[in-house]
Amino acid sequence: MEDASASKFIPHQIGGVQNDALRFGLHGVKSDIVGSHPVQSSLQSTRRMEEAMKRQCKVNLYGTAFPLKEDLDRQILSRFQRPPGPIPSSMLGLETVTGSVDHFGFEDCLNDPRESETFRPLDMHHGMEVRLGLSKGPVYPSII
Repeated sequence: MEDASASKFIPHQIGGVQNDALRFGLHGVKSDIVGSHPVQSSLQSTRRMEEAMKRQCKVNLYGTAFPLKEDLDRQILSRFQRPPGPIPSSMLGLETVTGSVDHFGFEDCLNDPRESETFRPLDMHHGMEVRLGLSKGPVYPSII
């Protein structure tokens, strides 16, 4: 069964390295060496701790089945997306379950890459090929 599904993929790697600079962009060494900013890593660890505490509170209040059901809902809603095209996926169901729909940050109204002057329109065919596993690479092309 794996041999039949493996034959559907088009290899884009030579020697284990992605060398398609036109599709994936130029490779930067700095991003491999330098980690995230200390404040950003602190925020991420704080969010993980808060989620773990909320999960433990739900286990204590409602039992072990309730957090498992929430995890299943989160997994199902994280996979639900529109096909690549002019209307982006909003992931409204996932935002509602996680509670992030109530948070309004500057990224919600400022710095939208689709409003940039250098934005390349989406190639729907390439996006579907990546989603179906026929091609590798990012679904959305990077900004020029």
